[in-house]
Order: sequence, then structure tokens, then C-alpha cells
Amino acid sequence: MVAPSENVAPSKTGAHAVSARAMTGALVLNDGTIFLGYGVGATGKNVGEVCFVTGMTGYQETLTDPSFAGQIITFTFPHIGIVGVNPEDMERSTAAARGVIIRMDPSDPSNFRALMRLDKWLKEMNVVGLAGLDTRRLTRRIRETGAPSGVIIHSPEGISDLQSAASEAATWPGLEGMDLTREVTCQEPYLWDETLWKLEGGYGHASSPKRKIVAIDFGAKNNILRNLAERQSAVHVVPATTSANEIFALKPDGIFLSNGPGDPAATASYTTPVIQDLIRSGVPIFGICLGHQLLATALGAQTAKMATGHRGANQPVKDLVTEKVEITSQNHGFAVQAGSLSDGVVESHISLFDGSNEGIRVEDKKIFSVQYHPEASPGPHDSSYLFDRFIRMIDGDA
Repeated sequence: MVAPSENVAPSKTGAHAVSARAMTGALVLNDGTIFLGYGVGATGKNVGEVCFVTGMTGYQETLTDPSFAGQIITFTFPHIGIVGVNPEDMERSTAAARGVIIRMDPSDPSNFRALMRLDKWLKEMNVVGLAGLDTRRLTRRIRETGAPSGVIIHSPEGISDLQSAASEAATWPGLEGMDLTREVTCQEPYLWDETLWKLEGGYGHASSPKRKIVAIDFGAKNNILRNLAERQSAVHVVPATTSANEIFALKPDGIFLSNGPGDPAATASYTTPVIQDLIRSGVPIFGICLGHQLLATALGAQTAKMATGHRGANQPVKDLVTEKVEITSQNHGFAVQAGSLSDGVVESHISLFDGSNEGIRVEDKKIFSVQYHPEASPGPHDSSYLFDRFIRMIDGDA
């Protein structure tokens, strides 16, 4: 039996009396719970893992982050859409999320860089959206019981056959055991030279690079690549399935393992032998997010699914060497199990939310990785020094 949630008639907020409008959208969870609302963006339906993001800014970067493949994003900040969208803030050319849930209807943007309303952009990106939900209630539910599977629906003709949607949500296998990297990785190698955005001139281009970095694309965000190019590096991006010999043929001075979606244990089935060869080569290695998990796995560690994960631009992380605390941007639903680290692999960072692993380094080797996103897109810039650390390792200064 499908059980409707208490959100059947949302309260009157904003410019419209929401109870006076026909409900054209719904979120149906795998236990049959229904959240009704108003469809925005693309019409249709999609199934995925329902998660929440706590960041107050950077929704466009979040929606185009390939690490969100397979997920339906709930924003806890109610006023999503207020700065509009523009082509400069895309982390990839398409949206990665399977759906988006927001509290308030997207408003007319108020920002000098805005070129389009969020709801129109969602339609162009083919992202199904849902507004008018009690996102606090949904967030509490996820926090208390874990991230559920769900079906998001936008149907201007009205919502029907919710029982079928509940069955689809219940039978969806979930992200555990799912390799999504193949869906988001590049199909061919390419050279990246775009540098960081500046207010007066937009994005620049690297000139006269001093070193060559090979970035393995498990779902790389553009701003990560920009941070590498900004530091006078030629960045050669290669697909996730690239062999070690193909990487060595490029004669890299450093190797970068990118972020990405899905279960690291599933992706590791084909990346572990490659990364182990890279480790043995002695070339400096830096990993972020999924790249961190895949590096740890190649070094003998294990990963596990988290109940809710860490997603937002306000995550405190402690550096166990310096004892400094960084506020970080994160997006991950799996974590490296610190107790499974082998001899010679040291835990370098931990989460101050739950104590989970946030970084490792290999003793006597130029190899390290972090779970969070130092490229700060979106998020604070506390951790951007990690790119400088990687460059110093390549140049022999660390």
C-alpha cells in the first residue's frame, strides 16, 4: 500500500499559495512514502538514490558534478535558483544528477552573471525537478534512516500510478556494487589548458607549461583540471580504462586520480592493477574523492557504503599532522575504512563530523590523496594548498 507523506498539502510560502495549484510532481521512496510537489525543469521520471546537499551556494556546480551520477539531489537551502545559471559555472557540459528537489519555486535570478533561470536550464539539461516539498522533513528522514532509492516524477497532466513508481523504487538495485565511472569518463584522451576564472577576464589559458600531468578521468570536475593548469602544468586527460603502459607512454611528471561516482569497489575491479603499476613507477600521485578511494583500494584498503554520506561545502576536516581544521567541500557516499590501511599507508585527515577517513599518504613515497574537494567548486578555498603540495612533489621540492 502506498502511504502518502504529510507533505500532501504544503504550506503557503513565497509568492504563490501552493495549495491552490495542481500538484504536478512527486517523489516516491522505496518504502512507498510519497512526497507531493510541483514539477520544474524537464518532464518525465527518473530513479536514483535520494541524497541531500547542505551547501548554500554553488547549485549549478553541484548539479553538473559527475560524482552525482545516479543520485537525486535534495538541497537543504530553500532558495535555490536565486543567482540563476550561466555557462561559465558548469563542471561538465551536461548535468549529472538524475533529479533535483528544492523547497521554493525557482525565482527570477538576481545576479549580474545570470543568463538563464534555473528551471529553464533544468529543462535544457533534461533534469527532472520537484519544488514545494518539505525538504526539512525529507532531510531528517535521510539522516535518520539512510539514503533511500526513489523515483522523481514531473507530469504536467497530473500524477498517477504511484504504486508502479513505488515498485520501481523498491526494485532499483542502489549504488552499492554499481560502476558509474564508465558513464561519465571521457571517451578519448584530450589536452586541457584552461586556467582559473577571474572577475575581469573569465577563464585564461596556460602558456609555457613547466611539467606534464596525466589526469585519469573517473568523472573529473573542470575546476580540478583548471587548478592543475593554473600551476603551469600541461594536463593530459585520459579515460578511466586507460592502461598503465598508455599512461607511461605520455611520460608524465605527475599522475592525478580524479573524482567520480558510484561504488569504488566496483570501479576498482579494473583500476587496481593500473594504479598499482603507477605506484611502483615512482611518479608522484595525487587523488581526490573517488580517486582517493581507488588509490586506497590499490594499496590494500577496503571501502564501505555510508548511511548518508558527506555532501556540502561546510564539512570540517582535521589534518592529523598539523592539527589544523579545514572547512571543505565534499560529495561522497562511500568511505575508506581506516582500520584496513596496510603498513606504510598513513591516515592523514579525518572528518570532524563522524571520524571517517578523509585522507591518506604513503610513507617514503610521493603519493597522497584526500576524500574532499580542494578545487572549491563549490565551496571554501581552505584546501587549495593541496594542489601546490602536489606540484612541489613533482618538482622535487617536497
